[in-house]
Amino acid sequence: MDSAISDPPARAPERTPLADAADTGLKIVIVGGFGVGKTTLVRSVSEIRPLNTEEYMTQAGVGVDETTGLADKTTTTVAFDFGRISLNATKVLYLFGAPGQERFWFLWDRLFSGTLGAVVLVDTRRMSDSWYAIDRLEHHRTPFVVAVNRFDDDAAYFSLTEIRQALALPEHIPLLDCDARVRSDGKRVLITLVDHLYKLALAQETTS
Repeated sequence: MDSAISDPPARAPERTPLADAADTGLKIVIVGGFGVGKTTLVRSVSEIRPLNTEEYMTQAGVGVDETTGLADKTTTTVAFDFGRISLNATKVLYLFGAPGQERFWFLWDRLFSGTLGAVVLVDTRRMSDSWYAIDRLEHHRTPFVVAVNRFDDDAAYFSLTEIRQALALPEHIPLLDCDARVRSDGKRVLITLVDHLYKLALAQETTS
């Protein structure tokens, strides 16, 4: 697929009113390296017009932001993205997309506050960018899943097994492919995370 970041924004969805029965809000954070597709993922799955804090990249970022492999990227998130998706009549996910550049990493700890779980989005062309996200989530003991956003211009196609080994991911952490632009893929990633959180909660109840 073409870079999920350089594609023009998808048409904003019609606003979906929050169900009257909704009584459980779950905070989810989407993290990953610079230009991996976090904004695109939030935009594709949100049932409301997402809040984006994107700004055009300027010469001021040259030599500061690592843009290798991101020649077509023209905008960047400078605070966070926000969206919402209802799982059912009572449960709602509130999605926060974290900024990817190193100079904005200080915001991450604040975004992690009150977070139920996270999605680590990975670009295999810049896989080392994923290490910081995984490290911070483990530091906060925040459960997470890893989703690989595939790009057509990635000549070296790595299998999920190879990616798991490269990231030293334990077998119990879900790892899956996705196209951040496709709503059904984004929903599948979020459902995988919720299922993972449910299994962890059951295991904790069993051992307590």
